Amino acid sequence: MLLKVIIVLLFIGVLISLSSALVFLMKDIGNARKRVLYALGVRVALAIALVGAIAWGIYSGQLGSQAPWDKKLHPERVLPLTPKE
Repeated sequence: MLLKVIIVLLFIGVLISLSSALVFLMKDIGNARKRVLYALGVRVALAIALVGAIAWGIYSGQLGSQAPWDKKLHPERVLPLTPKE
């Protein structure tokens, strides 16, 4: 559960960094300030951390796929159907 919270917080951080870079881009037209580059650098670092957290979750088994098409790849994970009485 903690891993999912971390992933959501990292994703929100990426969105905030991306939107702040857009605001800096619109505000600093003709200005030599490098706030846009710093904001995009933070976004890249957060995105790398996000991918790392997702990879760790898949590797450790805390994250998994429950997609219907994944049942064909892993039939041992499918629960058997019980007959109705």
